Amino acid sequence: MRKKEDKFDFRAFGLAIKEARMNRGLTREQVGALIEIDPRYLTNIENKGQHPSIQVLYDLVSLLDVSVDEFFLPRNDLVKSTRRLQVEKQMDNFTDKELSLMQSLANGISEAKDIKD
Repeated sequence: MRKKEDKFDFRAFGLAIKEARMNRGLTREQVGALIEIDPRYLTNIENKGQHPSIQVLYDLVSLLDVSVDEFFLPRNDLVKSTRRLQVEKQMDNFTDKELSLMQSLANGISEAKDIKD
């Protein structure tokens, strides 16, 4: 039998859920209604690292575009961060002109980074 202290610490996951929810301008009540959970349950996940059920975990990461890879497989070379996934999803709706602007911005950041390094 496993010891209680061997359980996965969900506090970082809870904070990522809270940040993603707030970035989308959603209240706990709205998220609760969307995935059919009590807002207090979401509060405990976000603030105390309460272990969500598998279904709630799935619903939260799907709704808020949070990467579980960064928590369960924290090797940066293998996974995309939550922030990267959220930006990529936003860019799915961009026009070619908007994508061109984003590419120029990324190129400028890369060039500035190369000069700085």
